[in-house]
Amino acid sequence: MLQKHVCQNGLRIVLEEIPAVRSVTIGIWIKTGSRNEGKENNGMSHFLEHMFFKGTSTRSAKDIAEAFDAIGGQVNAFTSKEYTCYYAKVLDTHKNYALEVLADMFFNSKFDKDEMEREKKVVLEEIKMSEDTPDDIVHDLLSKASFGSHPLGYPILGTEATLASFEPEDLRAYMEKNYGPDNIVISVAGNVNESFFNDIDRLFGSYTTSQSLDPYNAPAFIAEHVSRKKETEQAHLCLGYNGFSIEDTSIYSLIVMNNVLGGSMSSRLFQEIREQRGLAYSVFSYHSSYLDNGLLTIYTGTSKEHLPLLRETIDHTIKDLIDNGLTDKELRNSKEQLKGSLMLSLESTNSRMSRNGKNELLLRRHKTLDQMIADIDAVTHTSTSEVIQKIFGNSHSSALISSDEL
Repeated sequence: MLQKHVCQNGLRIVLEEIPAVRSVTIGIWIKTGSRNEGKENNGMSHFLEHMFFKGTSTRSAKDIAEAFDAIGGQVNAFTSKEYTCYYAKVLDTHKNYALEVLADMFFNSKFDKDEMEREKKVVLEEIKMSEDTPDDIVHDLLSKASFGSHPLGYPILGTEATLASFEPEDLRAYMEKNYGPDNIVISVAGNVNESFFNDIDRLFGSYTTSQSLDPYNAPAFIAEHVSRKKETEQAHLCLGYNGFSIEDTSIYSLIVMNNVLGGSMSSRLFQEIREQRGLAYSVFSYHSSYLDNGLLTIYTGTSKEHLPLLRETIDHTIKDLIDNGLTDKELRNSKEQLKGSLMLSLESTNSRMSRNGKNELLLRRHKTLDQMIADIDAVTHTSTSEVIQKIFGNSHSSALISSDEL
């Protein structure tokens, strides 16, 4: 059962007790990511995530690492376009210790100048590693082609130039503005009961910040075509289609449709492009939902000489989807597959913590498993056909990386 507590300062806590397990996963979710940045500080959210692990007033970076290794726990973090999460998974007997260390990182990180300069080198290597992975950076190019100069088009890692400019006071100012209690959710799942609310409230329930958040500026889908010449063995292609926000009532119909298009090994794109024609090793589609927009992405990589046939095959697959919709078998199988994946994911305290934290942070509401299954079961041929027309009935964006002149 999911329980919720709102602290005096506005910070929200969601807790799901799972007595059958021996683990507890604690996640601190902040509603800030690359979308909250500008051109000058692009990459700040991600760099701040790194610096939380680089030492506090009482713990060194090594101390933080050893704190979790010594109890057989795991600690990590990630940054997206709209949120950042710091989390730890530990045995239930160590939950209070893990919470205390996370709080120390959250409130007492020093942002030491020398540590920052060392970590800038680490993140720069991360950026270079991404540049050496064309099937990764082509997705960043697609964001730019889809949203242009809007922050949703920015890379999460930032750039070498913005990274070099960061100073300790910049990180503190960013936290003061974006890490306020009304912008944070702490999500807990595992063998833990409601008494843990008091422990969290004691550490997180009284702090405040002075700055207010900027209002969100909704992005426009601009449907541009971006390409980059790079020495690669394959041409890497992404196609982008204006999608649905996280609040859209048609989101389950979209998920069912995308599963048929390119979301599984039995999908049309996988079967036609890889299994039938042998044109690509990797081909898939996925949908990213944002607060006020979304993006459906098709990715594939192929030999340069196969690229025209590959584009033709994708276009034909989409046209058939538009003209004929899903078959009865595809609709049935996709719904059952999604229900199975949903139920299997509930076996992990990490996935439950993530689902609850993200839902509370972005939606402020939660659906039960039965409600989600009912939403999937309610998807019909009519609802998926409407989604197909909305998604594929308009212009699309594209991003291409190839060694040829473009």
